[in-house]
Amino acid sequence: MDLLQQLRRKFNKPMRITSAARCPDHNVRVSSTGPSGPHTSGTAFDIAVDRGDAWRLIQLATRDGWQGLGVSQKGVRRFIHIDKARETPTVWSY
Repeated sequence: MDLLQQLRRKFNKPMRITSAARCPDHNVRVSSTGPSGPHTSGTAFDIAVDRGDAWRLIQLATRDGWQGLGVSQKGVRRFIHIDKARETPTVWSY
């Protein structure tokens, strides 16, 4: 939470978390990462972002050492996934 708060201070806007820690059963239902994905270890967050804020949040998260960056910027469900569960930077889109 301290790392997430540090990112929020730099972003200088509220960050609405739409997903954080998940139990393994729920993660199996909603994610391709199965019962042991980064959300199950509490090291991943999905953050709702408005149009135009995604790139800035990605830049800040990368600078702060968040390794997993997933981007969903289609339709009304716009969010950025960030996690600290990876050894090397990984970026993907939904």
